[in-house]
Amino acid sequence: MIPDSWRRAALAPPFAHGGPLASGVLRSVPQDFVVDEILGFEAGGDGPHALLHVRKLGANTEWVARELARAAGCKPFDVGFAGMKDRNAVTTQYFTVPRGKRTAAEFLGLAGEGYEVIAAAAHQRKLPRGALAGNRFEIVARGVTCDPAALAERIAGIATGGVPNYFGEQRFGRDAGNLADVMRTAERLASSAGVRPRSRGRGDAGFMLSAARSLVFNAILGERVADGSWNRLRAGDVANLDGRGSVFAVDAVDGDLAARVAALDVHPTAPLVGEGESLATGDVRALEESVAARFPEALAVIASERMNAERRAMRLRVGALHSEYSGDVLRLRFELAAGSFATTVLREIIAAGDGES
Repeated sequence: MIPDSWRRAALAPPFAHGGPLASGVLRSVPQDFVVDEILGFEAGGDGPHALLHVRKLGANTEWVARELARAAGCKPFDVGFAGMKDRNAVTTQYFTVPRGKRTAAEFLGLAGEGYEVIAAAAHQRKLPRGALAGNRFEIVARGVTCDPAALAERIAGIATGGVPNYFGEQRFGRDAGNLADVMRTAERLASSAGVRPRSRGRGDAGFMLSAARSLVFNAILGERVADGSWNRLRAGDVANLDGRGSVFAVDAVDGDLAARVAALDVHPTAPLVGEGESLATGDVRALEESVAARFPEALAVIASERMNAERRAMRLRVGALHSEYSGDVLRLRFELAAGSFATTVLREIIAAGDGES
């Protein structure tokens, strides 16, 4: 049984912009949800791999990777891809396969059920997970009725101020199943005096561990949203440079730093809990530790894996945000950094349910 407090923290955290303006239906057809990967670099032009740009519909990433492995005559493990993409959407994403004796151009036009290679070039190495600059979205919601002026104001506010960088509901699994796994794992740990083989973050165990840390992160961020400090720095915070992994401790907030925060160049962070001393200090650290302590089962699971502590920006910049609203159809276009969730943007605009099961 998943506690209600876990569901609220993970799946229904506080809104930053006043709550959704209307309801709507997403994915009435897959073409209503389009995602394009932004790789952030070009193919090397030579090397033993082929970098493939693939368009897919009605096919999940791992299935396409297996199909590409079969076509390339390699093992599925040898196929590289940077991120997972939804099956119920039109997506373009990048894969690498070993070329063997083929030229990269020979993969162009390769197609199967639900996918097609639309570009190919030689590349030096296998594409690793996470090797993305971000994703570009075009999302259509239908059955939307709202005040156009309020919508325009909300869009402008998000474009200039960003949204809370919550982990989306996908992180917690269908019907929050990954959170249920966290609770079951914690119960087994308690009954076995904490002895548990390390999973190394693979497979279902990896999803469960990510959900445990995401739960605590969302809860801490939710507290900062509730007190209005999610988008500004406080003394004792740990700051992040937009688009980079580097962080630094904030002893005091001067005018220059405040201006950089207002310009979305610097963001406050919250912890992805784990081993290691926190860089946060004072009231900020006390808040983070107090909120995390509400989830002892999740902390026990994380501790059993001896995961290293990390930081994640509490604010998400929403790039190139545009909206079109006509009749009862709302079309949104925007770009997000890798590792963030489109649902965190959508929830600040509309309450939307999927039109497909």
